[in-house]
Amino acid sequence: MYPPRSSNRQSRQSRKKRRRRTVWAWTNVSLLLMISALILYYFIGGQDKKVSAPPPETAEASMPAEAEPPPSPTVTPPPATEPPASPSPSVTPEVSPSPEVTETPQPAAEATAEPEESAGAAEGNLADDGQGTAGLPGGDPGTTVTLNFAGDVIFAGKAGELLQKQGFAYSYSALDGMFTRDDLTVVNLENPITNGGVGAANKQFVFKGAPEALDALKAAGIDAVNLANNHTLDQGETGLLDTFKHLQERGIPYVGAGKNSTEAFTAQYFERKGIRIALLGFTRVIPDSGWAAGPDSTGVAAVYDSKAGLKAIAAAKQKADLVVVVVHWGKERVEQYDETQQVLGRSFVDAGADLVIGGHPHVLQGIEPYKGKWIAYSTGNFIFTRSTVPATWETAVFQAECTASGECGLKLAPMHAELARPVPMDNTDGALLLQRVEALSAGRVKIGSDGTVTEAR
Repeated sequence: MYPPRSSNRQSRQSRKKRRRRTVWAWTNVSLLLMISALILYYFIGGQDKKVSAPPPETAEASMPAEAEPPPSPTVTPPPATEPPASPSPSVTPEVSPSPEVTETPQPAAEATAEPEESAGAAEGNLADDGQGTAGLPGGDPGTTVTLNFAGDVIFAGKAGELLQKQGFAYSYSALDGMFTRDDLTVVNLENPITNGGVGAANKQFVFKGAPEALDALKAAGIDAVNLANNHTLDQGETGLLDTFKHLQERGIPYVGAGKNSTEAFTAQYFERKGIRIALLGFTRVIPDSGWAAGPDSTGVAAVYDSKAGLKAIAAAKQKADLVVVVVHWGKERVEQYDETQQVLGRSFVDAGADLVIGGHPHVLQGIEPYKGKWIAYSTGNFIFTRSTVPATWETAVFQAECTASGECGLKLAPMHAELARPVPMDNTDGALLLQRVEALSAGRVKIGSDGTVTEAR
């Protein structure tokens, strides 16, 4: 006898319920196992990642790009046209020359420096020339001569007024006769020496100095002056001819200007301790192309086209043991030398110069060793007026000790450029000045606490 249908149905439903409960139970167990596995994997995998992660970056490596120190502006390429700096009342402005002389010298045509060197300079990464260490050779160098170079000198404006009251010897009263104990001292004479002349009409600042100022200059031990600058013709041709006359009467040799281009580019020669020294003066700053000496015209030795200057250096090297070039260049109140200065300075060395001493910016600039020679880009002011720019109140005497083979050691004597008078700095101020000049030298030199300059290696 079969059970009733209701009983069969109930039995089937009961079995279905048991199967569903069984399936659900296994499903829950499976889910729990999967969740447990995922949790276990997370913790194990996380530990693996911690172990395999790279070491944390250093503070320097993690520094954001904008926090990196900017490239040294020491050798930033100048613009195609050099704009004049905004002049302060007592500092001579740099006036842009006329278009026909403002072309930047092209390395291929005017200088022998390789293009790669100029490009490296523009990037603030000056390449090591690999051709000798600047400075005196090791051991006994034999006979040497000591040369002193100081910056811009004027006897006009507020400086001239003070000197008329104090006497012109006042300018040298704090130097303790340092220029009388060397073999040769050279300064840049930044104004014509005349009681006459007609002031240049195309300039904001026009200077002239009294002839008697030269008597104190010579008595202080200054042996020669450079006239290749942007003030020599402030009183026209008459003022420049008077300058020649007053210097010649006192037996003070001059370079960088003449009655014609031949004279302007002629070296002066000095015999010291059996060493023959040639001195040349050039300028790349003039307010008008008419200031450049011509075949039949009075003027200065301009090197916008450097061919005549390079030829003069090569000729002097044939006659002298040591060739020194004093050059007026750069931009006023700018502490970083630019690529135009660097290419030109290196070309002077390539032509035969043993020492290149620059001026005109009214502030100190850096020093570069190149092929075993020194290029000092700016000596700053020396006997000058006082502007509102503090950097112009500091200067240094650049002292070179040189051998007959043209090797020179270099040393700086820090000074305050007070109104019309340089005064030696104390040790604290001097150390800060030396550190700044070292910083302006693009990592190429080290300057010791005594002012001795050595090539960084």
